[in-house]
Amino acid sequence: MIRIKRIYAIPSEDDGTRVLVDRIWPRGISKEKASLDRWEKELAPSGELRRWFGHDPAKWEEFLRRYRAELAGKEEELARLRQEAVEETVTLLYAARDETHNNAAALKRYIEEE
Repeated sequence: MIRIKRIYAIPSEDDGTRVLVDRIWPRGISKEKASLDRWEKELAPSGELRRWFGHDPAKWEEFLRRYRAELAGKEEELARLRQEAVEETVTLLYAARDETHNNAAALKRYIEEE
């Protein structure tokens, strides 16, 4: 099972493996408070794509298309997440305020559709 959660939310035992999927470390949160199992910044959108998107819901569908293209060639990292999700809960963590239009939601959708 794959879940998504804002990194600023309180960690829970139900989170399972907690994986940060942002390229930049979230502001105002310590590594201890984040309670991460790992940081997969290579699975985050490129800085260029992130800046272009700017969390604008009107750009969401195009963001998904471009992000999918960036994920090509990252099969090893994606396979690891898929396998973990079969064995236990994996929570993809993100810092964006928008709980619907963020890279963790896009990554979850990509993994579940593949």
